[in-house]
Amino acid sequence: MKRTGFLYDDRYLLHDTGPYHPEMPERLQAIYKGIDSAGLLPHLTRIRARPADMKWIEAVHDPAYIRRFEEVCLSGHRSFESPDNQMCTETFEIAQLAVGGILDTVDQLMEGKIDNAFCAVRPPGHHAEKNAPMGFCYFNNVAIAARYLQARWSVNRVGIIDFDVHHGNGTQHVFENSPTVFYYSMHEHPSFAFPGTGRAFEKGTQEGTGFTRNWPILPGQGDREYQDVVKTDMIPAMEAFAPEFLLVSTGFDAHVEDDMSGISLTTAGYSWIMTQLVALAQRITGGKLISVLEGGYCLARLPELAGDHVRILLDGKMDV
Repeated sequence: MKRTGFLYDDRYLLHDTGPYHPEMPERLQAIYKGIDSAGLLPHLTRIRARPADMKWIEAVHDPAYIRRFEEVCLSGHRSFESPDNQMCTETFEIAQLAVGGILDTVDQLMEGKIDNAFCAVRPPGHHAEKNAPMGFCYFNNVAIAARYLQARWSVNRVGIIDFDVHHGNGTQHVFENSPTVFYYSMHEHPSFAFPGTGRAFEKGTQEGTGFTRNWPILPGQGDREYQDVVKTDMIPAMEAFAPEFLLVSTGFDAHVEDDMSGISLTTAGYSWIMTQLVALAQRITGGKLISVLEGGYCLARLPELAGDHVRILLDGKMDV
């Protein structure tokens, strides 16, 4: 059994998005309940959040944007540049705690205290760009973690695998001209899927050309199509890049019962994907993998999805 870290902090629930918003505190409560009900908590290394040093956030986001975000929060506004981005006076602090908890998780893994980890954080991050919030996201958690790995731990090549049903436009935006971070995204497109980016021809720019890879999934497709993409394209692409560390943007919103997409992944389909990623990490990074929560809005299914996700991190196998 692996030494799996679990980042969770009750303070993440203080990010209040108001009534009827899909990115609600109850998401995290459902995830925690699923992991607890599966009897997995005693096997996990618990990690509690602390605020990130602002210099690491500034490695991705412009200082002027960070100040604007803080000022809007403290002024009592309920949204930030879009009705999607609902907030409260604590949101800036909680977003800083999300980043800080993930960076502490990175430290624990690099120091050999854990083997892999799941970070159950709010707010999510993969839509946040250098100068703009978007899609419920304010700080790009995974992008900051990648920059931190390179600057603090001298990791040369970082692989980011994003299987949230929505394209991680922010993560692609941060790294599209970098040859040292390979961003691979599987997401719904076209249809109503937000944010409308992530076409197959978007492959990076300048020195980063070839280090961004997008695989759009058509509405209505599910387990078989995802398995084909993972086996025939994603795994070979990551093996060729040979990252020293894998970061996973984990979105549970491609589930067939999640109203935020038209994709039809089953719970078993999600488990299959995660077993492949854990095995991939074992082959190419010595197991170094951190999964960071992005989307997933079906409260009825989040407990089982999270429980299976963590069980696979612990033992590398699906529950059969």
